[in-house]
Amino acid sequence: MTHRLTLRRIEPVTHDVNRLVFDRPDGYDFTPGQATLMRLDRDGWRDEERPFTFTSLPGEDRLEFIIKSYPSHDGVTARIGALEPGDQVLIGEPWGAIEDRGPGCFIAGGAGITPFIAILRARAAREGDLGGSMLIFANKAERDIILRQEWLSLPGLNTILTVTDEATDALPNRRVDGDFLDEVVADWTQPFYVCGPPPMVEDLTRTLEARGVTGRQLVTEEA
Repeated sequence: MTHRLTLRRIEPVTHDVNRLVFDRPDGYDFTPGQATLMRLDRDGWRDEERPFTFTSLPGEDRLEFIIKSYPSHDGVTARIGALEPGDQVLIGEPWGAIEDRGPGCFIAGGAGITPFIAILRARAAREGDLGGSMLIFANKAERDIILRQEWLSLPGLNTILTVTDEATDALPNRRVDGDFLDEVVADWTQPFYVCGPPPMVEDLTRTLEARGVTGRQLVTEEA
C-alpha cells in the first residue's frame, strides 16, 4: 500500500544530513529499527525509490527520517535534501532486519546509525537508562557525526566515537576492526547490532563470528 506524506519541516543535522518531519497517516505502524521505501511525489521521480529508516517513535503523531544527501549525484537523496515544507513523498509499508533484541553493543558506520536511533530512543524513553549498552560509531570525520550530542547525553549509554579519515586530538583515528573491538568489548555473549557500508558489515560479521557471536545474537543490515 502506498501512503502520501506531506513535509512539515526540514532542518540540518550535519553538513550533508537533514532531519525531515512528515505528517503521519492514520493507522500507519512500525517498530523501532524498521525502514520504508520512499519516492518523491514529482513527475519523473515516482519510479525512483530508496530505503530510509524511521527515526521517530511509534507513539508519535509524526514520521521523522534523518537522511544523508549526496549533492554530487542528481538522485533521490540530493532532491530530498532540497525539499521544502508542503512538498510530498510516497512511502510503502515498513520492513527491515534490525530489531531490538535487548541491551548490547551497537556498531554503526556513517548513515548506518539511523536504524539504531529509534531503538535507543525508545528504550531510553521506556526504561529511563541505557545501562548495559554500548554504541561504537565510526565516521570519516568529526563533522560527519550524526546526533553526536544526543549519544553523549543519553543516560547509561557507553558511547565510543572514532574517525577514520582525519587526525584529531578529540577522537581516536581508528577503524572498527577486531583489534579495536578486543580493546573495548568485555562481553561476547551480548547482542551485537551492526549497520553501515556493505564492506564494513561484511568484515565485522566475520570478525564477530570468529569471536563466537552467531545466530540471533548478531543483528546486521547494510546501509
